[in-house]
Amino acid sequence: MKQSIVHIALVVRDYDEAIEFYTKKLKFTLIEDTYQPEQNKRWVVVAPPNSEGTSILLARASKEEQKNFIGNQTGGRVFLFLNTDDFWRDYKDMVAKGIEFVREPKEAEYGTVAVFKDLYGNLWDLLQLK
Repeated sequence: MKQSIVHIALVVRDYDEAIEFYTKKLKFTLIEDTYQPEQNKRWVVVAPPNSEGTSILLARASKEEQKNFIGNQTGGRVFLFLNTDDFWRDYKDMVAKGIEFVREPKEAEYGTVAVFKDLYGNLWDLLQLK
């Protein structure tokens, strides 16, 4: 048996502002942006550059209940983990682009890590694994 997680849904306020953040500030690639008229929504998928793994489905909140979870899908815990081949290159670039880091870089037994917020406040690890 072979299985894999293809997408992780990330609840967003607005498709275009989310696309702008992920493609311009994090340098993600826009994989798909397709309007689905039967549901009056878009299927928007982004992924880190040169990634062959799981991608992120940017899912616009369509109900009030969903809007309450924008930026807090995991109750304040780190939600997503962005692995890089050059931690310091990406860290410096992200700081220069105004991304807020809430935990400064540190060396751990598994690699280098720092915690940042996305445009809605979701927490991410930026890490370079050993």
